[in-house]
Amino acid sequence: MLPIDSEEELEILEEMQTNEGASLLSLTYKSPVMLVFLRHFGCVFCKEALHDISARRKAIERNGIRIVFVHMANDETALEYFQNFNLEGVTYVCDPAQQYYRAFGLHRGSFTQLYGLQTWIRGYKVKQELGYEIELAKRLGDSTQMPGVFVIQNGLIRDKFVHRLASERPDYEQLVQCCVI
Repeated sequence: MLPIDSEEELEILEEMQTNEGASLLSLTYKSPVMLVFLRHFGCVFCKEALHDISARRKAIERNGIRIVFVHMANDETALEYFQNFNLEGVTYVCDPAQQYYRAFGLHRGSFTQLYGLQTWIRGYKVKQELGYEIELAKRLGDSTQMPGVFVIQNGLIRDKFVHRLASERPDYEQLVQCCVI
């Protein structure tokens, strides 16, 4: 277990309000939460993440895990992308100032993390396999922001995946195994 070890961190969880009006902290006491910090919606790896989670959503939720996304866009843009990936009705937190990204230790990526050879090769494979194109527009979020996934239960971080490269692909079902009910 990776405990949240300060009042400040608990305050951040309380401050994070979802589109449904609930604090993230309160949700973690109702059920475990898989908190997914997305890159910008125009990123092929963000699209891959939405694709992967959509394909696994029922299995994850059937195990008692609530999926909550954090994104940097406005509600209209986010809802459009969630709908495109069959993720209607998902819970999310808007963070255009990226304050929650920083609070969870997710920063802007370096040149290598964002554009290094491994990232380009994987990006090409994702484009070939899934057909996703990169889109660059400010309304989609900060293209330099790194993503991450945190599994939180009862206010405690139980597991996490912090991307070292933008192209890394988490195993979402494995991540939530720590909290399967």
